Amino acid sequence: MNHLKPTSANSCPLTPLTFLQRSVTVYGDCTSIVYNGTTFTWADTGRRCLQAASALVGLGICRGDVVSVLAHNVPAMYELQFAVPMSGAVLNNLNTRLDARTIFVMLQHSESRMLFVDVHLRVLALAAVARFPPGVRRPVLVLIRDVGEDNDGDKEKLAESPKNEVEFVMTYEDLVNKGDPNFEWVRPETEWDPITLNYTSGTTSSPKGVVHSHRAIFIVTLDSLLDWSVPKNPVYLWTLPMFHSNGWSFTWGMAAVGGVNICLHKFTADDIFSALDRHNVTHMCGAPVVLNMIANSPNAKALKNPVHFLTDRLKDVIITGGENVSSVEVESVLYSHPAVHEAAVVARPDEFWGETPCAFVSLIGKTNSEDVIKFCRDRLAHYMVPKTVVFLAELPKTATGKIKKFWLRDMAKKLGSPKERSRI
Repeated sequence: MNHLKPTSANSCPLTPLTFLQRSVTVYGDCTSIVYNGTTFTWADTGRRCLQAASALVGLGICRGDVVSVLAHNVPAMYELQFAVPMSGAVLNNLNTRLDARTIFVMLQHSESRMLFVDVHLRVLALAAVARFPPGVRRPVLVLIRDVGEDNDGDKEKLAESPKNEVEFVMTYEDLVNKGDPNFEWVRPETEWDPITLNYTSGTTSSPKGVVHSHRAIFIVTLDSLLDWSVPKNPVYLWTLPMFHSNGWSFTWGMAAVGGVNICLHKFTADDIFSALDRHNVTHMCGAPVVLNMIANSPNAKALKNPVHFLTDRLKDVIITGGENVSSVEVESVLYSHPAVHEAAVVARPDEFWGETPCAFVSLIGKTNSEDVIKFCRDRLAHYMVPKTVVFLAELPKTATGKIKKFWLRDMAKKLGSPKERSRI
């Protein structure tokens, strides 16, 4: 038995990409994606992913290159979770709620070769790419048109965008159509090869790149399916952004169990209720903001089947609308304000967003809360901006001079939820 070493006949690298390969064979005629009036089967999805991967290789994408995606939960976003690594590249999903400066930093740091952009996010993407200095290689841009809308709607969005030297080389559908449906996808050389590059939300200051291997994603995907007892052929509603840890691995998980992906570009409580009823949804994930939206809807109706709620908080961070906010990063911006002497940021309860950043500030000059908020808004992603600013003569401190954040948290809790809903 000691002489039985791994060979190609009895061993292969673990990768979640094989879930798609299997779904084409086992669930080929079953529905894979539903988006507005567009429906794909798993055979369709497998073919389109192969074509996209083939086209990427044809455009010069090589093993180990980083390919980024800035998109909402549309079919192209789902397909790229497979197509990019099937070309041998490393997938980099970007948070659509970030500002242009932060997206630029991530694109530059990752040395991204290509950026797929949702037509609804074109202005944001162009603003980010425009920050690249002259002479520095920028990622090639590919436009994802909204397959759920007519081309006239896309043209209106493009017309609203500012003129920019950076142009899109093609659309996503053009790229797919150029590809070979019989393409032999690029398998990882080892299961430790990178498959994704995700950036942290900066809960300890600046965002950091986290690389996941094919093996890790394979195991995490199966673990998620087992933990949540997901059966074969579930109907999964995408209320969770796919850019959030690759949709908590359910992007690949749905392929493993032959599920139906119900995609929503943007959603309201009515959209969610409609999808639940029309598609007989069995599973969905949701941050507190989504659950609050459903719970507080005036048109809410009782579900026919029982539901289970799981709540948990592992870290003492500000979670607003499902986004983790680094108090350190917000405080560093506040400290750069010429009138601010001391600053500390904690969570304030919010009935809609779950929590919002609340800044406690002592001053060395004259200013007001509106000025402080505007100062932060010019330098931070909007969801990170303090929605409440409380001025104190001096922030409470311990004997060693450390700010007593637990006191401030209690003060923020006593403020309660704002009467008016803040915009993030």
